[in-house]
Amino acid sequence: MRDKLSLPRRHLLAAALGSAAGLGHAKEQPPLSVAAFPLVDVIAKDVLKGWNQRHPEIRTEVISRQYDDHHTAMTTALSTSGHLPDVIALETSYLGRFSLGTGLEDLSAPAFGAERFKDRFVSFAIETARNREGAIVALPTDIGPGSLFYRTDLLAQAGLKEADLTQSWESYVDAGLQLKAKTGAYLIGDVRLLKDIIVRGGTPAGEGQFFDNQGRPQITSPRFVRAFELAQKVRRQKLDARVEVWFNDWAEMLKRGRLATELSGGWMAGQMANWVAPQTAGKWRVAQLPENTFCSYGGTYYAIPRRSAPEKKQLAWQLVQELTLDRARQLEAFKSQDAFPALLDAQQDAFFDQPVPFLGGQHARLLWRDAARRIPVVKMHKQHKFADEVINAELDNVLEYGKPIPKALEDAQALLVHRANR
Repeated sequence: MRDKLSLPRRHLLAAALGSAAGLGHAKEQPPLSVAAFPLVDVIAKDVLKGWNQRHPEIRTEVISRQYDDHHTAMTTALSTSGHLPDVIALETSYLGRFSLGTGLEDLSAPAFGAERFKDRFVSFAIETARNREGAIVALPTDIGPGSLFYRTDLLAQAGLKEADLTQSWESYVDAGLQLKAKTGAYLIGDVRLLKDIIVRGGTPAGEGQFFDNQGRPQITSPRFVRAFELAQKVRRQKLDARVEVWFNDWAEMLKRGRLATELSGGWMAGQMANWVAPQTAGKWRVAQLPENTFCSYGGTYYAIPRRSAPEKKQLAWQLVQELTLDRARQLEAFKSQDAFPALLDAQQDAFFDQPVPFLGGQHARLLWRDAARRIPVVKMHKQHKFADEVINAELDNVLEYGKPIPKALEDAQALLVHRANR
């Protein structure tokens, strides 16, 4: 049954845009616009096809830009109130910058009533969308339950089993030594992936990856020390291929069996199957991350700019609901674009019980569903992206120039103390 989105009558929608009968000579009103980035824009366009059939009197458009360009443009638009779309798609890592500012509409307000939908989403996803005052400023649409992808043929050749990879992060790195010695394959593409997941997975529930719930940097804490030390061991033992995800050399190594594992969201199975390394079908499996670490790799939210056209706010809100709360559309996006649904209703479907051919018939969607429901809430900070850049720069100083780990973390901490509340 399709979700009831409390859509107002069509003539009221038309009136809101000034396009009701009798206004034929009025100036044509601007379209209801959605700003998005690749793949998300495809899903939005599919949803708007149905919307346009039901509401032909309302013009719509999807404004699509590349990932970084989109978020840069939205930052500028929100700060200047110029060229604002009616609905904005935001990726999780940028959410803190936007949600903790003043540019997004308070969807918990009576005019929207988003709180009534909170129990329909995976807990961590909806709680991540709250601002400092606890109000919901965006609704989630897709998430990326983290998992460990590994090559079964390479593990067998090295005399290893899945448990050798997943028992602990230390055992994961030790297994990499054996893999390299027996097969010549690298454990991972780049140590940054390992550092990221250890830091993220060790974040206390209710706090941020880089800042605690009081906004204080936590860069010198034990989880950062551990992440840097293990990353340093991986680099010294030449277990990472030093290739970045999505670049050609990374894809080529996946195709040739030169990378034994990949740490990513569940959506990576579809990416590898469809274009990165389809010829490796059947050789990959997935497991929960080492130490039963549960975290999300990416995800998408829809929000409404606070200073966008007032006369279109309710239309925008209805569209946000259709983009996030419609079970059938969420399932279709999962099947066509590997967009794992944040909507709990959409996770109850026979599709989850079906084997995944690329993963040798493994019932991987059940594993991802279990992970999704166990991911803790990690608060986003407005300086999240900047902090990530600072940490990566200091990791490079450690790996490339031999900077002592304690000094690197202390320097990062000091810099973030100055930036924390800007």
